Amino acid sequence: MTTLAAAVGAASALPRTFSIGSHQQAVRVGLIGTNGMGWANLNAMLKVPGVQCVALCDVDANVLNKRAEELKARSITPKLYAKHEDLLADPNVDAVIIGTPDHWHCLHLVDACAAGKDVYVEKPLGNSIAECNAMVAAAQKYGRAVQVGQWQRSQQHFRDAMDFVHSGKLGKIRLVKAWAYQGWMKSIPVKPDGPAPEGVDYTRWLGPARQRPFNPNRFHFEFRWFWDYAGGLMTDWGVHMLDFALIGMKATTPKSIMATGGKFAYPDDAAETPDTLTTVYEFDDFTVQWEHANGIDGGPYGRNHGTAFIGNYGTLVVDRSGWEVIPEGDRMEPVSLQKSQDNGLEKHTANFIDVVRSRKLEALNAPITAGAHIAIFSQMGNIAYRTGEKVYWDAQKGRFSSDSANKLLAAEYHNGYKIPKV
Repeated sequence: MTTLAAAVGAASALPRTFSIGSHQQAVRVGLIGTNGMGWANLNAMLKVPGVQCVALCDVDANVLNKRAEELKARSITPKLYAKHEDLLADPNVDAVIIGTPDHWHCLHLVDACAAGKDVYVEKPLGNSIAECNAMVAAAQKYGRAVQVGQWQRSQQHFRDAMDFVHSGKLGKIRLVKAWAYQGWMKSIPVKPDGPAPEGVDYTRWLGPARQRPFNPNRFHFEFRWFWDYAGGLMTDWGVHMLDFALIGMKATTPKSIMATGGKFAYPDDAAETPDTLTTVYEFDDFTVQWEHANGIDGGPYGRNHGTAFIGNYGTLVVDRSGWEVIPEGDRMEPVSLQKSQDNGLEKHTANFIDVVRSRKLEALNAPITAGAHIAIFSQMGNIAYRTGEKVYWDAQKGRFSSDSANKLLAAEYHNGYKIPKV
C-alpha cells in the first residue's frame, strides 16, 4: 500500500497526550545544515535538559565556522564536518537534525536511519512523492524515531481548534480554505552566474540536482523558489496549513486536484515557482482550497496565513496567533480570538527528545508518516499546476491516471546519485 493510502491515522489525528522531558538521560545531537531553520531547531532542542550538541556539518565553511564560534561562546564545542557521511559515522551522535535544502532531505534521512540515528527533519519532508515513500520505508526498516518539523502540531491552540471543528458545532463543513500570503517575499532580481563563494563546496551543495553554474539566487534560502531544489510556497507553507485542513476534516486522499496560477506579480524575475497559485482538492462532499501570493499580506479574514473551516453555522479560522469562530448570522455564538500561549517549536523539539528517550514512537506529534502524507498532498498541487491538468490519484497504485503527472512522481537525480531503494 502507498504512503498516502497508509497514513490515515497520522494525517487525521494528533496524539491526545504527550509528555515533555520525562527522562533526563543525555541525548547527543548533530546538526546537518547549520543555516536558517536547522540552527533554530538546534537552539530550541538545546533548551531540553540533557541535550548536547556534539557535531555540526555544512558544505559552507563560512556558516559552519560562524555557528561553531557562536556555540563556543556558550561553552559548547562540537566536532565539525564537511560531509554528512562522516558525521553519521560518529558513534557519539545519537540523533541528527536535518536542516538542509529540500532536495537533500531524502538522502540525508535515509543515510541517518541506516546509521542508527534518530532524526528531526525540516519540512517539507521530501521534494517528490517517490522520495517521501523511500524515507518512510527507511524509518520503518531501521526503527528510528523521525519527527518532521511541522511544529504547529505541538501547539495547544491548534489542537483546541481541531477539537472545536470535530465537535460539529460549525454544522456541515462544505469548504476548507488554507493560504499563505507572504508580503515579505519580494521580487528576486535576475543576477549573473559566477564563482561560488570561497569556502563553499558547491558540487556537494548541488548533490543530486542538475549541474548548473553557481548563482546566488539559487543558494541560501532562495533555493526554495526553484524546481531543482524545492516546490515554492505550495510545499514550503502548504505542508503547515493544509496539514490542519486534513486533520480537521479527518481526510486523506483527494479524488482530484487542479491548480492554476503563475508568475503574475513578478513575471520577469529570477524565480521559477509561481508567485500566485490556487489549488483545489476534491473530496466526496467538500473541497479543500489552497492559495498563496508573494509580495502581499492581504489574505482571507485579514490574515496572511491560516486555515478556515466554513460550515453552515459558522467559520473557524486558525493561524499561528490563535483561533476564532465567526458565526453565520445568529446560527451559533461567536468565539473570540483564543490566543496562542506557548512556543510550538520548543514543544515540538522537546516532544522529539522525549520519544528518543522513551522509544514510544506513537507519541511523536509529527511522525514521518504524517510528514510524508502532507508533503505528498502538497506535491500533488504542484504537479497539477505544472501539467496544467486536472489530475486523479489512484491510492492503491500510488500513481496518477495521467502519464504527464506520473513523470513528476520522482525528482530527477543527477551526478551519480539515485533515489534510495529501501
